[in-house]
Amino acid sequence: MEYFCYHRDRTGSLALREELLEAHWSYMDRYAKELIARGPTFADDGETPTGSVHIVGLPDPAAARAFAFDEPNYQAGAYRDVLLRRWRNVLGRTMWDFPGGRDGGDRYLVIGLGEGPAADLTPPPGQDELIAYGPLLSDDGGTWVGTAALLGAPDPDTARAVLTPDRYAGIEVHNWEFGGRR
Repeated sequence: MEYFCYHRDRTGSLALREELLEAHWSYMDRYAKELIARGPTFADDGETPTGSVHIVGLPDPAAARAFAFDEPNYQAGAYRDVLLRRWRNVLGRTMWDFPGGRDGGDRYLVIGLGEGPAADLTPPPGQDELIAYGPLLSDDGGTWVGTAALLGAPDPDTARAVLTPDRYAGIEVHNWEFGGRR
């Protein structure tokens, strides 16, 4: 089963996150084989961290909750909340398999939360800059609750356009970069 996990930073937690950076990376190293994508999100200045996204394959919801809530930054109080949803890897690859590579251009995390009939179950055509893409699902995997994507785009509005706007209560766009040890 695949899971989308987005930890949102608590205001003023930058010093704590910096202090825990090695603990965070060491924790994620334990999941290296299970990770589909990972990386930090940033404020509009492109430098201030705002969160951390991880897409991971795990055996069941209990393992996913343990992954999300045992994470060192979460345990220390650096995050204000966690979005944890089942997810389906529509592209069938990891971010490391993305043909565009880890560097180059602006990258974004796009999250749309919705209800009702499923939307955007397949990526729109002509989206060569999609790094990861898939529906967000209920815990049992039976109900669509939104869509999440990682992609390269020239600006946030272009990134937002990967989702059908009138199908979501709201669409969030965050600056994002490939994660992992540098």
